[in-house]
Amino acid sequence: MMVGCDGSVLLEGTTSDPSEQQAVPNVSLRPETFEIINDLRELIHKQCGRVVSCADITVLAAREAVYLSGGPEFNVPLGRRDRLTFATQAEVLANIPGPNSNASFLLTSLATKKFDATDVVALNGAHTIGRGHCGSFFGRLFPTQDPTMDPIFADDLKEICPEKNSTNTAMNDIRTPNTFDNKYYVDLVNREGLFTSDQDLYTDKRTRGIVESFAEDQELFFKKFVHAMIKMGQLSVLTGKEGEIRANCSVSNSNNPKLVSPVEEDYETYAEL
Repeated sequence: MMVGCDGSVLLEGTTSDPSEQQAVPNVSLRPETFEIINDLRELIHKQCGRVVSCADITVLAAREAVYLSGGPEFNVPLGRRDRLTFATQAEVLANIPGPNSNASFLLTSLATKKFDATDVVALNGAHTIGRGHCGSFFGRLFPTQDPTMDPIFADDLKEICPEKNSTNTAMNDIRTPNTFDNKYYVDLVNREGLFTSDQDLYTDKRTRGIVESFAEDQELFFKKFVHAMIKMGQLSVLTGKEGEIRANCSVSNSNNPKLVSPVEEDYETYAEL
């Protein structure tokens, strides 16, 4: 996830200056993802010139990943520019709720970004694919098992994660882990949500009915998911002359030794016309 849809999460940091990629909410992002984005950027820029931002490429890649996994097909607004620097660790933690967040925190936090309860539940539906590290749900298993978790489901997770520091992972959706569908919500109804932030959506009376409606009606979920995704894709975007269009998604142009600034910037300006 990103603090804003400005490609900042793609920027690499250092040991002394960690990027968004090292922030706790983003540790589940796979390194291969960033490589794929950069590979796409290279192909696009080779064909079109440096006129498509890494931020737009990321949004388009996310849309295609949803569709190719069985989810809805939808259009997204384009024209974003890339942020010059990555967000601080504090910014990330302040803007991205963690897996231990309850429904109250999710609703309050995302309301500041103009998301309502339906948006929140729909966005969490992205957990119908993907996986979580042991540390992100270990507290639901030990030392006392979370009473909202199905006992058999809990026993299976304890075998995967016998200790907190285990590098093992568990699928977010145990029914159809590689398919974008509404089975994530079926999991919640059956008390088989992986994270607190998942299961509490069914426990909380303000969101329980929404979870149940999505579990019963996949088309409804798809419709609401698309609506929420388009809203999220317009958070904190940079446009016009703000930011830049990176020549390498993992590094800002000013820190890219392969660029000769005056020539490259003239080329970018020409290509945008």
